[in-house]
Amino acid sequence: MVFSSLHFLLWFLPFCVIVYMLAGNRPKNLVLLFFSVVFYAYGAMDNPAYLYLILCSVVINWIIGILMDKRGPLRRYWLMLGLVWDFGCLFIFKYLDFFIRIFNYVPAVNLPLTNLVLPLGISFFTFQIASYLIDVYRRDVKVEYNLVDLGTYILMFPQLIAGPIVRFSDVQQELHERETVWPEFIEGLQLFIIGLGRKVLLANQLSNLWSDLANVGYESVSTPAAWMGIAAYSMQLYFDFSGYSQMAIGMGKMFGFHFPQNFNHPYLSTSMTEFWRRWHMTLGTWFREYVYIPLGGNRRGKGRMYLNMLVVWTLTGFWHGADWNFILWGMLLFLLLSVEKAGLGKVLNKNRWLGHLYMLFWIPMSWLLFAISDMSQLSVYFRKLFGGGGETLLANDWVTYFGTYGKFLLIGLLFCTDIPEKLYRKAQKSPYAVAICTPLMLAVLAGALYCIWMGMNDPFMYFRF
Repeated sequence: MVFSSLHFLLWFLPFCVIVYMLAGNRPKNLVLLFFSVVFYAYGAMDNPAYLYLILCSVVINWIIGILMDKRGPLRRYWLMLGLVWDFGCLFIFKYLDFFIRIFNYVPAVNLPLTNLVLPLGISFFTFQIASYLIDVYRRDVKVEYNLVDLGTYILMFPQLIAGPIVRFSDVQQELHERETVWPEFIEGLQLFIIGLGRKVLLANQLSNLWSDLANVGYESVSTPAAWMGIAAYSMQLYFDFSGYSQMAIGMGKMFGFHFPQNFNHPYLSTSMTEFWRRWHMTLGTWFREYVYIPLGGNRRGKGRMYLNMLVVWTLTGFWHGADWNFILWGMLLFLLLSVEKAGLGKVLNKNRWLGHLYMLFWIPMSWLLFAISDMSQLSVYFRKLFGGGGETLLANDWVTYFGTYGKFLLIGLLFCTDIPEKLYRKAQKSPYAVAICTPLMLAVLAGALYCIWMGMNDPFMYFRF
């Protein structure tokens, strides 16, 4: 079940909200936990064992957290045991086949692949569970003795599948004491609808251009069409993932939680360093707090700083997918960030027009590595961007593509800026806010429902990570 499905929008979410609002304060977490288990069970219908896996993980981490709360020399070993379980599960399901393929390059080695299906959201909930254990070990947060409350934190359906990655400290107080007030509920509902519009009305429409190029064959498209395609993919990824995050944050507010912001207009950045402070911000925070700083950060000299950055960006690439293109993607980002640290960043910050041109090139180039896992096809597309890669099927194919998708590309460019948000915030402060915002929200919701009803919907891209 995805947020942009009729089952979720017309049945699951309304029923959940009604039951939640009718429940008293004490059982609200139990209601959320129940609906979250149902939500995950629906998504794991083809692999019911995965529901038991995540429930087992909740119980194991709950017990280990309690054991770590006791003072003594065993605390470190309990932490190690918990992290081995959490990251061991992630390794088996996400990375085991990748390493088996590597071992199979050795002569006389022919290990069978497991072909395990990736459990929904395992990359996200593993990071959340691990951050809880580490924070308990550091005594940054108090251990959670109530299994229902900890289960609600880990399994809460708005952010369970694709983030944002919520640390326990972000919601610990609200898990125990919160109230849903009408203005916040309305604001959360508006955020949800805006996120739905970003996903269905923008991301899904832009995805068709990228799909058309893949169907034709990358070797057959023209250079202008190739650039249009990777621009469409870049915007699709942004609107898809930021739309999901916005929907999750909106639903959190509807239930009385305040999840951290995950995107802050990243395509307005003038350097890759700035970009990664604005894109998937909760993932960047996780790697900074639990990998970069524990390794020493920038406190042990420049050489160690660059080594720590290499570790972080290798893991960041590998976190996104068990394939070589993701590792290359992480390496490219490491190189760009290193060059910016060495001095280029200061130049870009002083000359923002130059920074925008720089990012106008590197954003789509970096997402190209992210988008195509087949190395031969990646090479073809890369050469197409610069006039090579084989004979073009139709020299003016880009005219046809622009005629079909140009309006979505232009609208997408506009919504990559902060202009629509500023106008919307201004309208909210207007004395005619209700008259302006309500019809706008209803129009976005109606348009999204119509597109979903007509089958113009795709799964969220980050579900596969």
